[in-house]
Amino acid sequence: MLQNEFWAPIKFSLEVASISVVIVSFLGILIGRLLYNKQFKGKTVLETILLLPIVLPPTVIGFLLIYFFGRNSLVGILIEDLFQHSIMFTPGAAIIASTIVAFPLMYQSVKLGFQAVDKDIEAAARVDGANERKVFLLVSLPLSLPAIVSGVVLSFARALGEFGATFMFAGNIPGRTQTASTAIYIAMESGNMSLAWSLVGSMIIISFLLLLLTTITQK
Repeated sequence: MLQNEFWAPIKFSLEVASISVVIVSFLGILIGRLLYNKQFKGKTVLETILLLPIVLPPTVIGFLLIYFFGRNSLVGILIEDLFQHSIMFTPGAAIIASTIVAFPLMYQSVKLGFQAVDKDIEAAARVDGANERKVFLLVSLPLSLPAIVSGVVLSFARALGEFGATFMFAGNIPGRTQTASTAIYIAMESGNMSLAWSLVGSMIIISFLLLLLTTITQK
């Protein structure tokens, strides 16, 4: 039982973070590609909105998720009609919350990576006959890879440690939606300090390794 209390939330957190980082990687590169070198009215406002989850309190994000996906919302009603149950208090809710808080880190890394690409190299590729798609896939994307890898690692770490929005939106159902962060909180509240310390130690080790990997990729 104790082993399950320890391993289940860590396993679930790793699964949620892995799925979230796949989503944010795809969206980050896609949106970064669409906005790359584009100038239009309202771009600054749009990018500010994309980065907003970095500075918003997690409880605000959780509140907004409940508002937009709750049973009384249009989206919530549509989801319930399609799947016969609400998205709230499900693993899907944990993935949504983690994806939203992790996306800005991925987008920012992708943006910085694209901006660091030598424009002369891209221009040379165009002169050699490459269209914009080939320039992006064969020049811009490979040259931005270190920044993208860094974004993946940081996004994974952020999704792994998410607490506030996940706790509000996905709840804390042991074996179903309980992440390592919520398990630490519950263990401490219930006085189970041995479990709390075990989870804390594991998260510190995982986080350290992720940051070490980020440092290595940036060299």
